[in-house]
Amino acid sequence: MHHFQQKNGELHAEDVPLSRIAAEVGTPTYVYSRATLVRHYRVMDQALAQAPHTICYAVKACSNLAVLQLLASLGSGFDIVSLGELRRALLAGADPQRIVFSGVGKRDDEIAEALQAGILCLNVESVGELARIERVAQALGVRAPISLRVNPEVDARTHKYIATGLRTSKFGVAMADALPLYRRAAVSEHLRVVGIDSHIGSQILEVAPLIEAVEKVVQLVDQLKAEGISLAHLDVGGGLGIAYRDEEPAPPAELGAAMTALANSRGLHLLVEPGRVIAGNAGLLLTRVLGKKSNHDKHFVIVDAAMNDNIRPALYGAWHGVVPVVEHEERPRLPVDIVGPVCESGDFLAQDRELGALEPGELLAVLGSGAYGFSMASNYNSRQRPAEVLVHGASFTVVRAREPLEDLWRGEQLLDAATLDVSELPCPGQETAQELG
Repeated sequence: MHHFQQKNGELHAEDVPLSRIAAEVGTPTYVYSRATLVRHYRVMDQALAQAPHTICYAVKACSNLAVLQLLASLGSGFDIVSLGELRRALLAGADPQRIVFSGVGKRDDEIAEALQAGILCLNVESVGELARIERVAQALGVRAPISLRVNPEVDARTHKYIATGLRTSKFGVAMADALPLYRRAAVSEHLRVVGIDSHIGSQILEVAPLIEAVEKVVQLVDQLKAEGISLAHLDVGGGLGIAYRDEEPAPPAELGAAMTALANSRGLHLLVEPGRVIAGNAGLLLTRVLGKKSNHDKHFVIVDAAMNDNIRPALYGAWHGVVPVVEHEERPRLPVDIVGPVCESGDFLAQDRELGALEPGELLAVLGSGAYGFSMASNYNSRQRPAEVLVHGASFTVVRAREPLEDLWRGEQLLDAATLDVSELPCPGQETAQELG
């Protein structure tokens, strides 16, 4: 069931015509569907029903407070990777005992605040990080709950930037190093071993690599148990892909059946960290056509959204469906590139699409933009980031107002007259470009 669909010749989000959002909020704007977010969470929850489990939504995918609040109200936990994400989750009403902290570069202050908040677990990614957590916990007089993120050496068969389970990636601890690290953690007065974690990548379309990875992980669980180190949970990460184009991702039920069986076989509580699969197809980017141009046989449609609003096409070569909000059947079709105003040749949202003669003022929807859309947006070219809207039935709420231009230079400082006076600096002679520094 799709909550973005054509009604009366116009694309709607649930029961709201997108032209209404554009008229009231402006463009570009991210539009999320409450019904889709809820359905995706519940599908994942049902897929894991055969085991005691916690869904820890990956905040990085789409971190708007209202989205997190909605998921928390459904019982979701959260997978965080920074202090900012921790505070977001707590502001949104998250239960700290359902928060796991991942990432290779946790600072002392981030570790300290997470421990003081009483989160479920820190996912440890290196020898040095284990020592750092131990030191921070000792200073606070607490025992830090930890799990090791082990690297199972499994190819997720995805884009190299989002494949994380191979030896060449920066993530995790090698399988061979995990056992001695667990032994060390188990005897520490300042660490409490609670689980084991693996995450092999993102936009994974088949369950086989995930099963292969977790089968390796549970073998390590058995070795630990034999040594008297017992774990409470098995965190299998996230990474299940979605259909952007013609992909056929494995259904959550297939993943769930395999993972619940593996967790139950060892009597472990199952943790999963889905992000994209919950948020991706729950959002779209609404943009307006500014103009069009042709360079002989190459045709461009220029829109008001750009690579700073959705960087995935420029960064990953990602494909997003692009559709006119109001479709005109009689329009001539020709291949066009959908490009933005940013001064980069990489500033495109779509290339070679048979969309045809789009006119200035028309609205377009960039589909599948809920995950890694706004969350990766920037202010490049001193552009405001998009507004964010959550649709619920026939109503919508602006869950992030478009930032005022003044916010773009907040915290910046103009120089005083004395610093601007450069008269005492020497004038250059005949230096070559190589000598200039």
